[in-house]
Amino acid sequence: MARAPRQADIAAAAGVSQTTVSLVLSGNTDGLRLAEATRQRVLQAAEKLGYVPDPVATRLASASNRMLGVYTFASAFPTAVDGFYYPILAGIEAEAAALGQDLVLFTGTGGRGEPPDHRAAIRRTRIADGCLFFGRHVPEEPIDWLLGVGFPLVYVGRRDELGGRIPYVGADYVAASAAVIERLVGLGHRQIRYLRSPVDALSSTDREQGVLAGLRKARLPVRRAVVRADGVDAALIRSWMDEGVTAVVVEETDTGELSAAALAAVAAAGVSLPEDLSFAVLGQPRDRPDVSGFEVPRWELGRRAVRLLVDQISGARRSDQQLLECRPVAGSTIGPPATTARKR
Repeated sequence: MARAPRQADIAAAAGVSQTTVSLVLSGNTDGLRLAEATRQRVLQAAEKLGYVPDPVATRLASASNRMLGVYTFASAFPTAVDGFYYPILAGIEAEAAALGQDLVLFTGTGGRGEPPDHRAAIRRTRIADGCLFFGRHVPEEPIDWLLGVGFPLVYVGRRDELGGRIPYVGADYVAASAAVIERLVGLGHRQIRYLRSPVDALSSTDREQGVLAGLRKARLPVRRAVVRADGVDAALIRSWMDEGVTAVVVEETDTGELSAAALAAVAAAGVSLPEDLSFAVLGQPRDRPDVSGFEVPRWELGRRAVRLLVDQISGARRSDQQLLECRPVAGSTIGPPATTARKR
């Protein structure tokens, strides 16, 4: 395991004395003839090496800070009550409070119109005892560095990057998606279309894997079953039904835009659910408890992630990966296939 960087390492990287490094990092340069270029060189070297000042490092070593980081890759902290991340954050807050832990937010945004520098921002998370991360993608270099120095971290959501070394608490989208297809097949559907986001996020891939697994288990065709698109309109819904499609399944993304567009397209096409077409969402759309699918245990994801992180910090466990079951939502938008052809 790589050791944490020291002031001597910064001095070597910046080409200055360790005394100069100490003075610059402490801010005690009043009255000294120190070139601004030298000061900036020291600060840049410290940032690049991920240096944490000794007092903070001491608290980190003893795990006595009782402070957990939360790192979000969103441009603004998602606080809307109906937002995808809100229940996760509520679960994080509830469990942190129950365990006597404080929370500190790291946004990693660039600010002032500048692009975010995730490498530098992620290294700053070491002022906390450990950090929770969530986002659709993993910036591999800085996360690999944190793992290498033994910094406790947990991702909210399944991750397979970096050789599967990232601890996480995620939802079992594969099993839940396959169960939705199994339900449709059990009702008699044989032509099923799956609409998913074109973004290759792991949560999207897991849902697709579950859909395909369900279709293959039922020995149904998969060649044209999956459609990648940012949106959908009434014409597309009608064309699918003209082809004989009797059930449409849609991915629920963190924004909810795709399922909302699909529901709007169904309404615009004048299609009745489930009389004319069965419709399911792999997740739970906002304000639509009537839609069939499954519910992502977002509050529990946040709670379990905090518990796992605290266990890492305390030494109870060093690494773990957990998948939580998604609760089926019966809804009222799934039924047997229509017995008569749809009227044009």
